[in-house]
Amino acid sequence: MFLNSLIDLVLALPRFVKRLVVLAVDTGLCVFCVWLAFYLRVGEFVFLSGGALRAALVSVAFALPVFAASGLYRAIFRYSGWPALMSVTKATLVYGLAYAFVMTVFGIPEVPRTIGLIQPILLLLFVGASRAFARFWLGGSYRSRVAGAALPKALIYGAGAAGRQLALAMANVHEMRVVGFLDDDERLHAHTLNGLPIYDPAKLDALVSALQISDILLAMPSESRHRRREILSRIRNVKVSVRTLPSVTELAQGKISVSDIRELDTDDLLGREPVTPNQGLLEKNSTGKVIVVTGAGGSIGSELCRQILALSPARLLLVDQSEFALYEIHRELEKKRESVSGGEMKEIVPLLASVGDATRMREIFSTWKPDIVYHAAAYKHVPLVEHNPSEGIWNNVFGTLTAARAACEQKVPDFVLISTDKAVRPTNVMGASKRLAEMILQALAARMPQTRLSMVRFGNVLGSSGSVVPHFRRQIREGGPITLTHTEITRFFMTIPEAAQLVIQAGAMAKGGDVFVLDMGKPVKIFDLARHMIGLSGLTVRDADNPDGDIAIEITGLRPGEKLYEELLIGDNPEATAHPMIMKAREEFLPWPVLEKKLEMLERAAAANDATAIRRMLEDIVSGYVPDGAIVDWAFLKKNQETEETGGGRG
Repeated sequence: MFLNSLIDLVLALPRFVKRLVVLAVDTGLCVFCVWLAFYLRVGEFVFLSGGALRAALVSVAFALPVFAASGLYRAIFRYSGWPALMSVTKATLVYGLAYAFVMTVFGIPEVPRTIGLIQPILLLLFVGASRAFARFWLGGSYRSRVAGAALPKALIYGAGAAGRQLALAMANVHEMRVVGFLDDDERLHAHTLNGLPIYDPAKLDALVSALQISDILLAMPSESRHRRREILSRIRNVKVSVRTLPSVTELAQGKISVSDIRELDTDDLLGREPVTPNQGLLEKNSTGKVIVVTGAGGSIGSELCRQILALSPARLLLVDQSEFALYEIHRELEKKRESVSGGEMKEIVPLLASVGDATRMREIFSTWKPDIVYHAAAYKHVPLVEHNPSEGIWNNVFGTLTAARAACEQKVPDFVLISTDKAVRPTNVMGASKRLAEMILQALAARMPQTRLSMVRFGNVLGSSGSVVPHFRRQIREGGPITLTHTEITRFFMTIPEAAQLVIQAGAMAKGGDVFVLDMGKPVKIFDLARHMIGLSGLTVRDADNPDGDIAIEITGLRPGEKLYEELLIGDNPEATAHPMIMKAREEFLPWPVLEKKLEMLERAAAANDATAIRRMLEDIVSGYVPDGAIVDWAFLKKNQETEETGGGRG
């Protein structure tokens, strides 16, 4: 610390003062080399008096003018290299010839003539060494400071233990330079912590401008989501990028490191306060059980598998028709298995299968006799299903029917369908197909009580494939624009881990035919979310009011079947359950004999890829389904176009 302070002091000196310092150093070296030459010549130390003193004065009188004339005092020593050392050699050679001439030809009483030869050699070594030392001592420090000055500057929000650990970790990296702390505690303002000042967050605007701050690092892992949301609201209007540390529970096993810094948690963006799960409900249908997850490679299915694995099931069966997705989730879970389950879990079984294959599903259920099936396999992308409605029907409707029937036939105790808020008063095929899947389970539950058939309905999950948050982040990194279908579009949001935990807990409360609805909190306006993310990335929105902004928001128009607003309940009479975030809906459905006949007609329409008939049947079966726009099934439209062209040609 002292050495660094001394370097800073030397580098901060005016140039003429630095030259005076170098002159003084060279003067001292001339005198020292005379004294050392005497020791080497006579074998003992002498006092610099009499002849020895005169020899030293002559050395100084010759050396300084020669060095000055050679340009040694114009050189910047921290940048000096081989050419500078050659200049020192030449200057010292000129000096040595003059000094040796005086000392050998004229001589000085009491001074051996060989001093004129020894002293210049010593002076060459010491002056050269002094320049090399200046290069490596001052030059290295100067370059590191210049490089440090060029690094992005950051303030750490939070001067607690996490903030202190983060500052220490940041001191050893060359990606960002921490220049201070922010803290809401007024008692800490104007004080220093580990040599860094602590500032008042109220002065953030001025600090960002004065210190050229580019990043704010949130080091408050124990603060509530609500409190973090307040802080982010204060920061988002300042042009800085905001990053954060994991939660305090994630940091409990070790010290904070730079690798812990990450982009803002999706919960931070929404300000949702997570609810502590009911451990009893989590373990009821998980610990020691044989569990099947269909769609195990998808966003929700894979997170269900992770959550279930942590609850030590006896066996976990992964079912997916995507080979790559199944391989990835199986590999991930196998890596975690020993550490998470402590070796008690027997196996994780990856099974390639389509949920629409009745023979394969019966084989899986009869072979492993699962205790519970989580049915997450579905096509969920609204525009894609709208363009391919028959495939959406086969997978979402008849895939659910096939899997549920197989579970009932094999007397699987529990079957839980993962549903969506788009099933409520749907305007698209995907939503209608998911509502029809719910109705199938409701109808079967009354006929096949040996299996508790239930469903869990919730809205968008953050971080899933197609979720807006990772999509917006990618567009911001690429420089924009952020594409948004409508300025008023609003959605419910929940993180994938929270949704998966609630699905497991809801399934544990099932009695048969239950429609569970997750409390998604307040709906979020996507336009506001986009602006919020741009601001917290240290950028500004480019619009009519700010034409010089960084990221534009481009409105592309609603896609086929897309709604402005989503709902979670068809009716308005939800019941409370044992969990504060899980409600139970009471919704009408068709009895199985009636529904079965309609499903047969829908199956024929799907087999013929008759988009018109599919739409008509969905309108008839699913109460509240109101299609938004014309049919956009690519294959159906192309086929009709070719038929019309062929028919026209014959005419």
